[in-house]
Amino acid sequence: MDRNEICKLAASYKSPCVAVLGSHSALDISSGARDEGLRSIVVCQKGRELTYKKYFTKRKMLGRNAGSIDELVLLDKFADIAKKPAIEKLQKAQALFVPHRSFSVYVGYDAIENDFTVPIFGNRNLLRAEERNAPKNQHYLLQKAGVRVPKTFSKPEQIDRLVIVKTPEAKRTYERAFFYASSFEEYEKESKRLLKNGTITQEGLKNALIEEFVLGAQFNFNYFASPLTGEIELLGIDTRRQTNLDGVLRLPAHEQNALSGALQSGALRINNIEVGHIACTLRESLLDSVYEMGEKFAATCKKEYAPGLIGPFALQGAITSEENGEKPVIFDVSFRVPGSPGTRFTPYSAYLWGENISVGKRIAIEIKEASNEKRLDEIVT
Repeated sequence: MDRNEICKLAASYKSPCVAVLGSHSALDISSGARDEGLRSIVVCQKGRELTYKKYFTKRKMLGRNAGSIDELVLLDKFADIAKKPAIEKLQKAQALFVPHRSFSVYVGYDAIENDFTVPIFGNRNLLRAEERNAPKNQHYLLQKAGVRVPKTFSKPEQIDRLVIVKTPEAKRTYERAFFYASSFEEYEKESKRLLKNGTITQEGLKNALIEEFVLGAQFNFNYFASPLTGEIELLGIDTRRQTNLDGVLRLPAHEQNALSGALQSGALRINNIEVGHIACTLRESLLDSVYEMGEKFAATCKKEYAPGLIGPFALQGAITSEENGEKPVIFDVSFRVPGSPGTRFTPYSAYLWGENISVGKRIAIEIKEASNEKRLDEIVT
């Protein structure tokens, strides 16, 4: 896809609007657009539009303006957004499309990179880098940037410490099945059990990431890269709620031990599926390291994937305790809206801007200012 043509299209917009797929972070993005006086479009798959249509479309309530979504576009499948009718509709509406994880999963990288000729707020070519089997992927970029990452093992026979094995689920390949092992023997035992239960496949296991399990406090560091200011902002910090892992962790130790039989038989499997987030803060003396790694990572992305990061991104990791102080170790990256609307309830955006700003609102601020300065071509790919 010719980026110059996409940038030229965006530059022609006189009244840009914000568009997003109806999943993941659509409410946060639409609400942010409303706050900045921009129109919003949510593109939904038929049968999955109820929340957006019934509860959050714009209307009058108690004499006040309520809701944040201006227009719903219904498609038979999410993937149809990369087809000509949907593309023409979005182009005519002067839409800037905001990507999130559901967009990548349901539409696919090939269609996003080659067919979806709608200006994307962000770097469309970086979306694929989230996948560990992609060239110049997130792990490559983290290492290139000098950001600390967990030790990885190319062969299970090399396991000499507690590791987490990340392999695609058999049925939902976009979700990862996790298991833990401290030795090759444990790896073999657990992988055979999951293969037998049909949880994973031999092919998925062959390409699985075997990564040191980092013992530390886990955080998601949510940033914003602004092409207009050239700065990296820390919008907020959060941690995850995962099912059914959180439920198991809340049990007393003897109850957890009682589950071992169910785990061994396959009647129960520990899942790490993200279902929510908790906003949290970080000790102030650690912020230097958070900003430093965010800036180093952004600089590397600019060299490897010009024009680099645009808008929201996140580094997910853990802060470990060491002799020379606490250190962040990063094991996952989001090159788009990270998906935690609660980050607005941490104080970092207010420290900078004087008010708590959500990810969606920060996106809208950037789009609105770029439009006013006739710089829309700088914030899209």
